[in-house]
Amino acid sequence: MSAADAMLTLGLPKGSLQKTTERLFELAGFTIRTASRSYYPEIDDPEMSCILIRAQEMARYVEQGVMDIGITGRDWVIENRADVEELADLTAPWPNYRTVRWVLAVKENSPIQTAKDLEGKHIATEAVGLTKSYLEKHGVNASVEFSWGATEVKPPVLADAIVDVSETGSSLRANSLRVIDVVLESTPRLIANRAAYADPWKRQKMERLLMLLRGAIRAADRVGLMLNAPRASLAEILKILPALATPTISNLADDSWVAINSIVEERQVRDLIPKLSEAGAQGIVEFPLNKIVE
Repeated sequence: MSAADAMLTLGLPKGSLQKTTERLFELAGFTIRTASRSYYPEIDDPEMSCILIRAQEMARYVEQGVMDIGITGRDWVIENRADVEELADLTAPWPNYRTVRWVLAVKENSPIQTAKDLEGKHIATEAVGLTKSYLEKHGVNASVEFSWGATEVKPPVLADAIVDVSETGSSLRANSLRVIDVVLESTPRLIANRAAYADPWKRQKMERLLMLLRGAIRAADRVGLMLNAPRASLAEILKILPALATPTISNLADDSWVAINSIVEERQVRDLIPKLSEAGAQGIVEFPLNKIVE
Protein backbone atom coordinates (compact mmCIF):
# COMPACT_ATOMS: atom_id res chain seq x y z
CA MET A 1 0.00 0.00 0.00
CA SER A 2 1.41 3.36 -1.02
CA ALA A 3 1.54 6.25 1.43
CA ALA A 4 -0.97 8.15 -0.71
CA ASP A 5 -3.49 5.30 -0.49
CA ALA A 6 -2.95 4.49 3.19
CA MET A 7 -6.23 4.69 5.06
CA LEU A 8 -7.71 2.83 8.03
CA THR A 9 -11.50 2.71 8.20
CA LEU A 10 -12.79 2.86 11.77
CA GLY A 11 -16.26 1.80 12.87
CA LEU A 12 -17.62 3.85 15.77
CA PRO A 13 -20.64 2.52 17.68
CA LYS A 14 -23.83 4.55 17.40
CA GLY A 15 -26.16 4.56 20.39
CA SER A 16 -25.32 3.90 24.03
CA LEU A 17 -21.59 3.51 23.42
CA GLN A 18 -21.21 6.59 21.21
CA LYS A 19 -20.54 9.40 23.66
CA THR A 20 -18.24 7.34 25.82
CA THR A 21 -16.32 6.16 22.75
CA GLU A 22 -15.85 9.73 21.54
CA ARG A 23 -14.58 10.67 25.01
CA LEU A 24 -12.16 7.72 24.95
CA PHE A 25 -10.73 8.88 21.63
CA GLU A 26 -10.46 12.44 22.94
CA LEU A 27 -8.39 11.23 25.91
CA ALA A 28 -6.30 9.16 23.50
CA GLY A 29 -5.47 12.33 21.55
CA PHE A 30 -8.04 12.36 18.74
CA THR A 31 -10.83 14.81 17.96
CA ILE A 32 -13.98 13.34 16.44
CA ARG A 33 -16.70 15.61 15.06
CA THR A 34 -20.11 14.27 14.09
CA ALA A 35 -22.45 16.51 12.14
CA SER A 36 -26.18 16.26 12.79
CA ARG A 37 -27.66 13.21 11.05
CA SER A 38 -24.30 12.29 9.51
CA TYR A 39 -23.01 8.75 9.70
CA TYR A 40 -19.49 9.73 8.63
CA PRO A 41 -17.75 11.53 11.53
CA GLU A 42 -14.58 13.50 10.92
CA ILE A 43 -11.41 12.57 12.78
CA ASP A 44 -8.26 14.68 12.93
CA ASP A 45 -6.05 11.94 11.51
CA PRO A 46 -5.52 12.01 7.73
CA GLU A 47 -4.83 8.27 7.75
CA MET A 48 -8.20 7.34 9.26
CA SER A 49 -11.83 7.59 8.18
CA CYS A 50 -14.90 6.85 10.32
CA ILE A 51 -18.30 5.25 9.90
CA LEU A 52 -20.99 5.43 12.58
CA ILE A 53 -22.94 2.18 12.87
CA ARG A 54 -24.93 0.45 15.58
CA ALA A 55 -22.91 -1.87 17.81
CA GLN A 56 -25.31 -4.72 16.99
CA GLU A 57 -24.16 -4.66 13.35
CA MET A 58 -20.51 -3.72 13.81
CA ALA A 59 -18.96 -7.18 13.89
CA ARG A 60 -20.72 -8.26 10.69
CA TYR A 61 -19.47 -5.25 8.73
CA VAL A 62 -15.93 -5.59 10.12
CA GLU A 63 -15.94 -9.26 9.07
CA GLN A 64 -17.05 -8.25 5.57
CA GLY A 65 -14.27 -5.63 5.32
CA VAL A 66 -16.59 -2.62 5.08
CA MET A 67 -14.59 -1.37 8.08
CA ASP A 68 -11.04 -2.38 8.99
CA ILE A 69 -11.53 -1.97 12.72
CA GLY A 70 -14.38 -1.22 15.10
CA ILE A 71 -15.66 -1.11 18.66
CA THR A 72 -18.56 -3.30 19.76
CA GLY A 73 -19.54 -5.60 22.58
CA ARG A 74 -18.35 -9.18 22.83
CA ASP A 75 -22.04 -10.12 22.92
CA TRP A 76 -22.63 -8.83 19.40
CA VAL A 77 -19.54 -10.56 18.03
CA ILE A 78 -20.97 -13.84 19.34
CA GLU A 79 -24.54 -13.04 18.29
CA ASN A 80 -23.38 -12.39 14.71
CA ARG A 81 -20.99 -15.35 14.77
CA ALA A 82 -18.50 -12.96 13.22
CA ASP A 83 -15.07 -14.21 12.21
CA VAL A 84 -12.97 -11.22 13.28
CA GLU A 85 -9.66 -10.56 15.00
CA GLU A 86 -10.22 -9.49 18.60
CA LEU A 87 -7.54 -6.96 19.51
CA ALA A 88 -8.46 -5.87 23.04
CA ASP A 89 -10.96 -5.76 25.86
CA LEU A 90 -11.74 -2.05 26.39
CA THR A 91 -13.47 -2.32 29.76
CA ALA A 92 -13.30 1.06 31.52
CA PRO A 93 -14.92 2.71 34.56
CA TRP A 94 -17.30 4.75 32.42
CA PRO A 95 -21.01 4.44 31.57
CA ASN A 96 -21.63 1.63 29.06
CA TYR A 97 -17.97 0.56 29.10
CA ARG A 98 -18.31 -1.64 32.17
CA THR A 99 -19.19 -5.33 32.15
CA VAL A 100 -22.81 -5.99 31.23
CA ARG A 101 -24.76 -9.19 31.71
CA TRP A 102 -27.30 -10.86 29.47
CA VAL A 103 -29.67 -12.40 31.98
CA LEU A 104 -32.58 -14.81 31.82
CA ALA A 105 -35.40 -13.23 33.81
CA VAL A 106 -39.04 -13.87 34.66
CA LYS A 107 -41.74 -12.11 36.65
CA GLU A 108 -41.12 -12.30 40.40
CA ASN A 109 -44.19 -14.48 40.96
CA SER A 110 -43.46 -16.80 38.01
CA PRO A 111 -43.26 -20.55 38.77
CA ILE A 112 -40.22 -20.78 36.48
CA GLN A 113 -37.12 -21.39 38.63
CA THR A 114 -34.48 -22.84 36.29
CA ALA A 115 -33.66 -23.02 32.59
CA LYS A 116 -35.22 -26.49 32.47
CA ASP A 117 -38.60 -24.96 33.37
CA LEU A 118 -38.58 -23.09 30.05
CA GLU A 119 -39.49 -26.22 28.10
CA GLY A 120 -42.26 -25.29 25.66
CA LYS A 121 -42.29 -21.68 26.87
CA HIS A 122 -41.96 -18.41 24.96
CA ILE A 123 -38.91 -16.12 25.34
CA ALA A 124 -38.45 -12.56 24.06
CA THR A 125 -35.00 -11.11 23.44
CA GLU A 126 -32.91 -8.88 21.20
CA ALA A 127 -30.17 -11.54 21.18
CA VAL A 128 -31.90 -14.46 19.47
CA GLY A 129 -28.72 -16.34 18.60
CA LEU A 130 -27.31 -16.08 22.12
CA THR A 131 -30.59 -17.28 23.59
CA LYS A 132 -30.94 -20.24 21.25
CA SER A 133 -27.38 -21.32 22.00
CA TYR A 134 -28.09 -21.07 25.72
CA LEU A 135 -31.25 -23.20 25.43
CA GLU A 136 -29.42 -25.76 23.30
CA LYS A 137 -26.68 -26.02 25.93
CA HIS A 138 -29.34 -26.79 28.55
CA GLY A 139 -31.26 -29.19 26.33
CA VAL A 140 -34.41 -27.06 26.36
CA ASN A 141 -36.91 -26.59 23.54
CA ALA A 142 -38.58 -23.18 23.69
CA SER A 143 -39.69 -20.57 21.15
CA VAL A 144 -37.50 -17.47 20.89
CA GLU A 145 -38.87 -14.23 19.46
CA PHE A 146 -36.90 -11.13 18.50
CA SER A 147 -37.86 -8.15 20.66
CA TRP A 148 -37.82 -4.69 19.11
CA GLY A 149 -37.50 -2.98 22.49
CA ALA A 150 -39.08 -2.59 25.93
CA THR A 151 -38.25 -6.26 26.46
CA GLU A 152 -38.50 -6.00 30.24
CA VAL A 153 -42.25 -5.21 30.11
CA LYS A 154 -43.22 -8.34 28.16
CA PRO A 155 -43.52 -10.96 30.95
CA PRO A 156 -45.90 -12.45 31.74
CA VAL A 157 -48.44 -11.46 29.05
CA LEU A 158 -46.31 -11.30 25.88
CA ALA A 159 -43.59 -13.75 26.97
CA ASP A 160 -42.95 -16.27 29.73
CA ALA A 161 -39.35 -15.08 30.11
CA ILE A 162 -36.86 -12.68 28.60
CA VAL A 163 -33.15 -12.59 27.93
CA ASP A 164 -32.10 -8.97 28.30
CA VAL A 165 -28.96 -6.96 28.87
CA SER A 166 -28.37 -5.39 32.29
CA GLU A 167 -25.58 -3.24 33.69
CA THR A 168 -27.01 -2.30 37.09
CA GLY A 169 -30.21 -4.37 37.30
CA SER A 170 -32.31 -1.27 38.01
CA SER A 171 -34.63 -1.77 35.03
CA LEU A 172 -35.26 -5.38 36.00
CA ARG A 173 -36.12 -4.41 39.57
CA ALA A 174 -38.37 -1.58 38.38
CA ASN A 175 -40.38 -4.07 36.36
CA SER A 176 -40.55 -6.70 39.14
CA LEU A 177 -38.38 -9.20 37.30
CA ARG A 178 -36.35 -11.98 38.89
CA VAL A 179 -33.05 -13.19 37.38
CA ILE A 180 -32.83 -16.95 36.91
CA ASP A 181 -29.42 -17.19 35.25
CA VAL A 182 -26.65 -15.23 33.54
CA VAL A 183 -26.52 -16.14 29.86
CA LEU A 184 -23.38 -14.13 29.04
CA GLU A 185 -21.11 -11.44 30.44
CA SER A 186 -19.93 -8.92 27.87
CA THR A 187 -17.48 -6.02 27.63
CA PRO A 188 -16.55 -3.59 24.83
CA ARG A 189 -14.02 -5.02 22.39
CA LEU A 190 -11.78 -3.60 19.69
CA ILE A 191 -12.10 -5.91 16.69
CA ALA A 192 -10.46 -6.00 13.28
CA ASN A 193 -11.05 -7.48 9.86
CA ARG A 194 -8.65 -10.40 9.47
CA ALA A 195 -7.40 -9.37 6.02
CA ALA A 196 -6.85 -5.77 7.19
CA TYR A 197 -4.99 -7.01 10.27
CA ALA A 198 -2.71 -9.05 8.01
CA ASP A 199 -1.72 -5.92 6.07
CA PRO A 200 1.54 -4.59 7.61
CA TRP A 201 0.65 -0.89 7.35
CA LYS A 202 -2.87 -1.30 8.71
CA ARG A 203 -1.69 -3.60 11.48
CA GLN A 204 0.88 -1.06 12.66
CA LYS A 205 -1.76 1.68 12.53
CA MET A 206 -4.14 -0.48 14.60
CA GLU A 207 -1.46 -1.29 17.16
CA ARG A 208 -0.53 2.37 17.59
CA LEU A 209 -4.17 3.31 18.01
CA LEU A 210 -4.66 0.53 20.54
CA MET A 211 -1.63 1.69 22.54
CA LEU A 212 -3.21 5.14 22.90
CA LEU A 213 -6.67 3.78 23.75
CA ARG A 214 -5.23 1.48 26.41
CA GLY A 215 -3.20 4.36 27.80
CA ALA A 216 -6.36 6.46 28.14
CA ILE A 217 -8.22 3.61 29.88
CA ARG A 218 -5.37 2.99 32.33
CA ALA A 219 -5.48 6.67 33.29
CA ALA A 220 -9.28 6.73 33.64
CA ASP A 221 -9.44 6.30 37.41
CA ARG A 222 -5.96 7.56 38.34
CA VAL A 223 -4.39 10.93 39.04
CA GLY A 224 -0.88 12.20 39.56
CA LEU A 225 0.44 13.51 42.86
CA MET A 226 3.42 15.85 43.28
CA LEU A 227 4.71 16.80 46.70
CA ASN A 228 7.79 17.96 48.56
CA ALA A 229 8.91 15.89 51.53
CA PRO A 230 11.52 16.32 54.27
CA ARG A 231 14.25 13.77 53.64
CA ALA A 232 14.00 12.74 57.29
CA SER A 233 10.33 11.80 56.76
CA LEU A 234 10.79 10.10 53.37
CA ALA A 235 10.48 6.52 54.61
CA GLU A 236 7.26 7.29 56.50
CA ILE A 237 5.75 9.14 53.52
CA LEU A 238 6.57 6.34 51.11
CA LYS A 239 4.75 3.89 53.36
CA ILE A 240 1.63 6.06 53.11
CA LEU A 241 1.87 6.54 49.36
CA PRO A 242 0.59 3.69 47.15
CA ALA A 243 1.86 3.88 43.60
CA LEU A 244 1.27 2.40 40.16
CA ALA A 245 5.04 2.00 40.01
CA THR A 246 7.93 3.06 42.21
CA PRO A 247 7.50 6.80 42.90
CA THR A 248 9.97 9.15 41.24
CA ILE A 249 12.12 10.89 43.86
CA SER A 250 14.22 13.94 42.92
CA ASN A 251 16.67 16.04 44.90
CA LEU A 252 15.80 19.68 45.57
CA ALA A 253 18.14 22.64 45.96
CA ASP A 254 17.72 22.27 49.70
CA ASP A 255 19.36 18.91 50.35
CA SER A 256 17.12 18.28 53.33
CA TRP A 257 14.07 18.04 51.03
CA VAL A 258 13.08 15.84 48.08
CA ALA A 259 10.35 16.01 45.42
CA ILE A 260 8.08 13.00 44.91
CA ASN A 261 5.98 12.22 41.85
CA SER A 262 3.51 9.34 41.91
CA ILE A 263 0.38 7.95 40.29
CA VAL A 264 -2.49 6.84 42.51
CA GLU A 265 -6.13 5.82 42.23
CA GLU A 266 -8.34 8.91 42.33
CA ARG A 267 -10.63 7.41 45.00
CA GLN A 268 -7.65 7.23 47.39
CA VAL A 269 -6.68 10.89 47.18
CA ARG A 270 -9.08 12.31 49.76
CA ASP A 271 -7.60 9.98 52.39
CA LEU A 272 -4.00 10.28 51.21
CA ILE A 273 -3.58 14.07 51.17
CA PRO A 274 -4.35 14.64 54.90
CA LYS A 275 -2.08 11.73 55.88
CA LEU A 276 0.76 13.01 53.69
CA SER A 277 0.39 16.50 55.14
CA GLU A 278 0.43 15.13 58.69
CA ALA A 279 3.62 13.21 57.86
CA GLY A 280 5.33 16.45 56.85
CA ALA A 281 4.72 16.69 53.11
CA GLN A 282 4.25 20.17 51.63
CA GLY A 283 3.29 21.64 48.25
CA ILE A 284 0.98 18.73 47.48
CA VAL A 285 -0.47 18.99 43.97
CA GLU A 286 -3.04 16.66 42.41
CA PHE A 287 -3.21 16.66 38.60
CA PRO A 288 -5.30 14.79 35.99
CA LEU A 289 -3.88 12.22 33.59
CA ASN A 290 -4.92 11.56 30.00
CA LYS A 291 -2.80 8.50 29.27
CA ILE A 292 -0.59 5.98 31.04
CA VAL A 293 1.46 3.98 28.51
CA GLU A 294 3.27 0.99 29.92
